[in-house]
Amino acid sequence: MKIRAAVLEQSALPTPYAASLPLKIRTIDLAGPGYGEVLVRIEAAGLCHSDLSVIDGNRPRPLPMVLGHEAAGIVEETGPGVDDLVAGDHVVFVFVPSCGTCACCAEGRPALCIPGAAANGQGTLLSGQRRLSTHDHDLNHHLGVSGFAEYATVSRRSLVKVDRDLAFEHAALFGCAVLTGVGAVINGARIAAGQSVAIVGLGGVGLAALLGARAAGAERIVAIDLNSEKLEIARSLGATDVFLSDADTVARVREATGGGVEHAIELAGASAALQLAYQLIRRGGSLTTGGLPPPTAVFPIPAVSLVADEKTIRGSYLGSCVPSRDIPRYIRMFQRGQLPVDRLLSRAMALEDINAGFDDLREGKLVRAVVRLH
Repeated sequence: MKIRAAVLEQSALPTPYAASLPLKIRTIDLAGPGYGEVLVRIEAAGLCHSDLSVIDGNRPRPLPMVLGHEAAGIVEETGPGVDDLVAGDHVVFVFVPSCGTCACCAEGRPALCIPGAAANGQGTLLSGQRRLSTHDHDLNHHLGVSGFAEYATVSRRSLVKVDRDLAFEHAALFGCAVLTGVGAVINGARIAAGQSVAIVGLGGVGLAALLGARAAGAERIVAIDLNSEKLEIARSLGATDVFLSDADTVARVREATGGGVEHAIELAGASAALQLAYQLIRRGGSLTTGGLPPPTAVFPIPAVSLVADEKTIRGSYLGSCVPSRDIPRYIRMFQRGQLPVDRLLSRAMALEDINAGFDDLREGKLVRAVVRLH
């Protein structure tokens, strides 16, 4: 079938993107679902820094590629071997397809699925196939989703069925921002009621983590960013303390919290932010990072502090989640008013406005924006 999609043909073009147009709106071909695959009509797709990092060249991916990995839509057709979804079901996409049988999946860690990671790196679906093409050559899939398109053919393992009453603009956020941010708090750091936490980096994922910390019962929630407007948003969402990141941040946070916080969550995706977060935790504290810095970035720390201060550093990819368990769980929390993720949504836009939208995301003017495809 013919569909309209945002295709990245070349990364690292000059900014503003509204002028250089790295994402070209093309009419391309989409093949129907093969074994274990599903055709989905995409209703909404979120703009995320993970997409931006591909556009600006910080995270190399095979090109040309249809971008987008945070999306929600309606099942149109199921391929052979799919017997638990039917046409009309509402679904959220997950940007790591999990095979269910590799060592990581067997340990209950589907975010680390080995075949899923390999497929994502190669720009294919979990099957190893590509269902996108134009002018007789294949296009690559972004993280098994390629959500900036009217329709997508994806692995069944990339989908979670959700409540039909959930607005698509909100549903899309659960596939990345909420899953990654809230998961970093609940599954990664495992913050308990009454504890203190610092959130470093207040994009959509960082603010979702703030909501997660509040829902978990954290008593002290410290929010840190380079953008003063993000600090005001954080305060409105429940941060007890906000700090503009500068040379004095560590001293000011330590003074305000009596020596540092018990947990720090880094979601800025920059090595400087990671180092700052490590300096904010008190003796015996833990640092959980869910940000994705460029592959060449390094993280210098005084090694002796890991032993002498018994500090812990852990990574959290996809919020260390089991998507089939956690997406419905977080949606129920949203519906009960415990996770007001609708407040993360800055605006909706048309597909034609996507390059300007990424300019706004890069400049910190957005928390989360979604493209409406239908």
